[in-house]
Amino acid sequence: MKLPPMLVVDDEKNMRLSLETVLRAEGYQVRLAESAEAALKAVDGEEFFMVVTDGRLGGMSGYELLREMARKKPGLPVLMITAYATPKLAVEAIKAGAIDYLAKPFEPDELLHAVARCAERHRLLAQNAALKARASDAYSVDHIIGECPKVLELRQLIRTVAPTDATVLILGESGTGKELVAGAIHSLSRRAAGNYVRINCAAIPETLLESELFGHEKGSFTGAHRTKHGQVEEADGGTIFLDEIGDMSRPLQAKLLRFLEDGSFTRVGGTQELRVDVRLIAATNRDVVDAIRRGEFREDLFHRLNVMQFRPPPLRERGSDILLLAAHFLRGFNARLGKNVRSISDAARAALVAHSWPGNIRELRNVIERAVILEASQEIQAASLPDFEVESRLRQAPPPVAPPRVSNLGDTLIAFEREMVSAALQHHDGDLAGAAAHLGLTIEALQFRLGRLQLPSGSPAPGTPPSRASS
Repeated sequence: MKLPPMLVVDDEKNMRLSLETVLRAEGYQVRLAESAEAALKAVDGEEFFMVVTDGRLGGMSGYELLREMARKKPGLPVLMITAYATPKLAVEAIKAGAIDYLAKPFEPDELLHAVARCAERHRLLAQNAALKARASDAYSVDHIIGECPKVLELRQLIRTVAPTDATVLILGESGTGKELVAGAIHSLSRRAAGNYVRINCAAIPETLLESELFGHEKGSFTGAHRTKHGQVEEADGGTIFLDEIGDMSRPLQAKLLRFLEDGSFTRVGGTQELRVDVRLIAATNRDVVDAIRRGEFREDLFHRLNVMQFRPPPLRERGSDILLLAAHFLRGFNARLGKNVRSISDAARAALVAHSWPGNIRELRNVIERAVILEASQEIQAASLPDFEVESRLRQAPPPVAPPRVSNLGDTLIAFEREMVSAALQHHDGDLAGAAAHLGLTIEALQFRLGRLQLPSGSPAPGTPPSRASS
């Protein structure tokens, strides 16, 4: 990475030229200024990676220059050189913003070592800025591909909402692009230069999620050997995206609700109230209304999150967008895999459009990757696509249960009870403990019903002796 020049400020001509000779010999570009006033004009018109200045100058001193640099160009490193070195002056220079302090006379290597540290700092900052820019590009709103009305509305809504600080809730099936929507909102926001932190609430054990989110104090639990900053602190000034928030426990939901009120929180094991400035975006693929009715998700948290709601449509509702996305993935996998598959055959296109896509865009991406790997010609054939037999069953409704043939209320109730118990056992793979909890019964009560209803006894919980009712 090519460095910008550095600025050397000294009112002694010989010193300026000596420093220039040493620095140019190491490959640095150097600009010279004979006064602090000239240096301030120079930094207004050109970018420098650092400034080297003498402490005593004719007119404005080097210490005054330091303070002006801190005001006009915060973050620009300034190296102070002086022939009148005292501990007091060194402290004054560092307090005024100097990155380092050299006393005359000094060895050229001392100067070059200090300059090299500033050069490396500049490179690291530039690389970090480039990485952030690339991360923002990865979530550009233009990467939300599609021309169906719902996608056009989605992109427009992102452009409208992103510049605000409104909390956002993204609802939709798995694979519909919720994370891409969240990233696009951040990249178009006023916080785009800040950190964008993502947490998948379903991927982190419940016992660790609070610590991951809000941090913990040293000694707050076994293994907490040091204080750890939470992700909300890492996101200060930026955006935090909580994916799969529907899997968060109710106690942690209550703490998140408090955080949403004013940005305040307390680390695990701590007592000090901390506060950050963070925009929160949340997403879930669960039916949030159903989760509220079952008591699994707090209604007040839903209303607090639901300031702006986004609902990326499932792929099966997007019509010809399926083929637009397929062509986009085809270009990407051609480049990645070194293939030259130029198009998709009519038969393959018909198969793609006819499929119901239960896995949405993620499933389509996997299908095209598979086809590019398998295809030997320059056109994807239907034979290179999966048969979709397993995938199609994911969205099929279960066959309707025929109404029981009963003649009175007692038989009807018994038939209904048998159906409920059978369904619970099937859902929990025959595990009696799981089925009993599902039905709100004790294991003994469930075993009694199994015997009365003449149903298989299932699998008792480990350590549970079989009861007489199930033998």
